[in-house]
Amino acid sequence: MKNISRLLRAASFALLLTSAPTWAGSFDDAQKLELEEIIRGYLMSHPEILRDMAAQLEAKDKQAEESLRSKSLQLYKDEVFKSAGDPSIGNPKGDVVVVEFMDYNCGWCKKSMSEVSTLLKADPNLKVVFKEFPIFGEHSEYAARAALAAAKQGKYWELHQSLFSQEGQVTTDIVNQLAEGLGLDMVKLKADIESKEIGEQIAANMQLGKNLAINGTPAFVIDDQVYGGYLPMDGMTQAVAEVRTNGCKLC
Repeated sequence: MKNISRLLRAASFALLLTSAPTWAGSFDDAQKLELEEIIRGYLMSHPEILRDMAAQLEAKDKQAEESLRSKSLQLYKDEVFKSAGDPSIGNPKGDVVVVEFMDYNCGWCKKSMSEVSTLLKADPNLKVVFKEFPIFGEHSEYAARAALAAAKQGKYWELHQSLFSQEGQVTTDIVNQLAEGLGLDMVKLKADIESKEIGEQIAANMQLGKNLAINGTPAFVIDDQVYGGYLPMDGMTQAVAEVRTNGCKLC
């Protein structure tokens, strides 16, 4: 009974503190100290409460993130699926569009490369759009700029594959070596890399990623869903199949 009484008193104090903070000043130091000791003692005896609180907070944050993404996808759907400057591969008139945000120095993006390639070969009605999203520093940004510059010479996919086939870090020198090996006009490539147009496109992709609460790579947008992180083949296939079954809402 004593413990129950103490807990009821603690709960009453806590309720007063949370519902009417201005009342807190009416407690004397001894009462405040007693309240702190009761709460601390209870939490020490029941630490699982903190785990439950953390899980609930995580679930709440995830729900808020998903809500933000849903609203942003509706608002920025044209920028996501129909941006004229984005390179793409597959069927230009495909009934499902997969959008990938990626970085050439992202290990999971390299792993996703084989998944995307396999999916494209298996699905003739699929279109994949690539969003250059360099988040790993200056070498990544140079690689992203070079890939977009290669698109102007009709060799985006070739350089894209070569960059993701590279072992280790993709540096500026490696980008240039690979581009030259593919027979790209290096003078034009380097001029395009530094162009305002490509700079603005990279900036737009970064802002779009921020608007969609994308803070890592890879990230995939498949119709009205954002999949953060590596998406294995069965996950991609299922997501595409669901769009075909339910109808395309945004893409």
